[in-house]
Amino acid sequence: MAEKKSDRDRTSSSSRKRNAPAGPGRRKSCFFCKSKVTEVDYKNVNELRRYVSEKGKIRNRRISGACRRHQRQVAVAVKRAREIALLPYVGDK
Repeated sequence: MAEKKSDRDRTSSSSRKRNAPAGPGRRKSCFFCKSKVTEVDYKNVNELRRYVSEKGKIRNRRISGACRRHQRQVAVAVKRAREIALLPYVGDK
């Protein structure tokens, strides 16, 4: 009985088709790594606006193209800029 189960597993896994990635093949490179920025500054509002949507949400790494380290710094910088009213919490309606 164990042999039949293993035969069934092999045939079912080999008959499955793998899906190709739906989006573009190349990942975006991090803007901060390209420009050799060590720390993201919360006072640079024009740079931070690229990472905030129209509704005021912080864009995720997949959309923004930032690396993990800089994405964390962007999130902290956006929150600090919101606290001192450099960036809005919500977008225009």
